[in-house]
Amino acid sequence: MIEITRREEFCAAHRLHNPKLSGEQNDSLYGKCANPHYHGHNYVVEVSLRGPVNPETGMAYNLADLKNTLRNEVIEKLDHKNLSEDAAEFMKNRIPTAENIAISIWERLEEHLEEGLLHRVRLFENERNFVDYYGGR
Repeated sequence: MIEITRREEFCAAHRLHNPKLSGEQNDSLYGKCANPHYHGHNYVVEVSLRGPVNPETGMAYNLADLKNTLRNEVIEKLDHKNLSEDAAEFMKNRIPTAENIAISIWERLEEHLEEGLLHRVRLFENERNFVDYYGGR
């Protein structure tokens, strides 16, 4: 069993806001991230696949294919977008927290990869804050 990882970057804006809560409750919960004028991040996403090395190819998965899938299915959908508005369909209308962005990325990639191959989505919101998602396991 081996694990391979591809890293990509995207820039996006968002606002953390739960429409079921009052303005005061949102401000209390999300602080500056509830700003109605949005704010942005330079995100870094790492996608790790885990599987056996194919003796015929010497690879567990072709990283060029992973790069293309990640760029086509995630980066192009999120880069320079407002996650609260422009990417609402991608986000499945979830509050665009780092946790929910990672889950949405997983779900999008899972549709394009062999079952059980996707191991982890790691999303850095900045240098100090990141989340890891391992699917519904």
